[in-house]
Amino acid sequence: MRALLPHTEASWPLHDIAASRALEQAALQARPPHQLIEQAGAAVARLALALAPHARSALVLAGPGNNGGDALIAARWLAARGWRLQIHRIGPEPVTGSDAAHALRAAVDAGLEIRPGPPTVGSGSTSDSGAIDLWIDGLLGLGAHRPPDGDIAAAIRVANAHPAPTLAIDLPSGLHADTGQACGPDTIRADHTLSLLTLKPGLVTGEGRAYAGRLWFDDLGVGVSPSTTAISTATATATATWVGLDALARWHQQHPRGVTSHKGRQGDVVVLGGAPGMRGAAWLAATAALTAGAGRVYAALPDDDGRPWPARPELMHWPAQHWRQPQAWRDAVVVCGCGGGTGILPWLDAVLHEARHLVLDADGLNRVADDEGLQKRLAARRSHGLQTLLTPHPLEAARLLGLTGASAIQSDRLAAAQALAARFHCTVVLKGSGTVIASPGHLPDINSSGSPALATAGTGDVLAGWAGGLWAQAPDAEAHEVARTAVLWHGAAAQDHAGPLRAADLIEAMAALPRS
Repeated sequence: MRALLPHTEASWPLHDIAASRALEQAALQARPPHQLIEQAGAAVARLALALAPHARSALVLAGPGNNGGDALIAARWLAARGWRLQIHRIGPEPVTGSDAAHALRAAVDAGLEIRPGPPTVGSGSTSDSGAIDLWIDGLLGLGAHRPPDGDIAAAIRVANAHPAPTLAIDLPSGLHADTGQACGPDTIRADHTLSLLTLKPGLVTGEGRAYAGRLWFDDLGVGVSPSTTAISTATATATATWVGLDALARWHQQHPRGVTSHKGRQGDVVVLGGAPGMRGAAWLAATAALTAGAGRVYAALPDDDGRPWPARPELMHWPAQHWRQPQAWRDAVVVCGCGGGTGILPWLDAVLHEARHLVLDADGLNRVADDEGLQKRLAARRSHGLQTLLTPHPLEAARLLGLTGASAIQSDRLAAAQALAARFHCTVVLKGSGTVIASPGHLPDINSSGSPALATAGTGDVLAGWAGGLWAQAPDAEAHEVARTAVLWHGAAAQDHAGPLRAADLIEAMAALPRS
């Protein structure tokens, strides 16, 4: 069993519902009857004992399926160690011979009292069993596909209203395992979640981290290990990779700064953006590119007044006439859109045609979304050997896909990122909690780093600029690798920050992270 958040050192495979079911079936066929569910329940009990070593009571919510069976087995273990258990089972009787039926029969044989229907709990205690130290949620788990209703919804409301901590089995009940979205208004808000057998994408993107609390994992001896992207069982291939800090270490190992390096070998970045009133966005992106290690960084402002850059004299201005000479800049990394407004339009077509490495952000994305011709040029870049990295937030992604509102993207972030990557033949960074990185021909990545400290203006400009700075130094690197590294680095710098992190301070925090 491992604790995976808040710091995830290793990268892990993620399995959606279908892949998790396939892996579960393979594990069941390889073991004696009921062994797997017994292991799962024992794992839940061990974690409960570790999380609440002084606890003496638990309220167990058991649903009709195997998730409920896990909860009943955990209750049996805890009762054997002297805990007082109030067990509420909701749903129809399990199928004879099933794992769930085995768990129910074993609990009854052990003398446990199992009550039908949801609990009725006052503030801090049950009406007849004293204080509750821990809730164990075994209502739905992997089976949540629609909004919980009836007695299950009632039980969730009671648990969420109670002050004692909640341990969810596999997933918080009501959370969709694939999307990380609540299936309805009644979803368990867990303090801890123990994911069993596989890690599910919904735990680490969308609203998953908010509902799951601290994340734990037990593979029940199946062998799902860090950095494994495909399980030996062909039917259980991973859906995505949850990227840990080991990926950052790999970048540093693969792209060292040689002892004979000079600025000409570290690449150039041109930041196209910073229209009047939004100049700070371009300044942040350019400063981030410079701090990431690019040899030379230029700021191409739509209305450049030639004034010095605040506190960063290393940044250089870019005369507008340079855009008429593609041979002078096509080998630079162009970071386009940060605070650009409509002022970038005169040069956007040339950038899409010529830039070998393009990071398209903010108003660059919005201008493309508004123009079908620019969309076609963007989609054609890959066929001309040009690489592109898009960095949309959910609303920008919705505009690019012709959808209404960010909710259409948030409802399935993995699918939306992959749809964008396929439509425009490029790498996509779909920002948000559990940022998704998707590229054609790549298993998608979900970032493990980051915190609410990043929810401030300008942090997206920093990410775009940092990606440009990394790419300038490693022009042969694939856009997917650059994106993964930049996103991970960006989040890691904010991981332990208390309170909001200002974007300019974020650049310095990123610079302070070890590079070995």
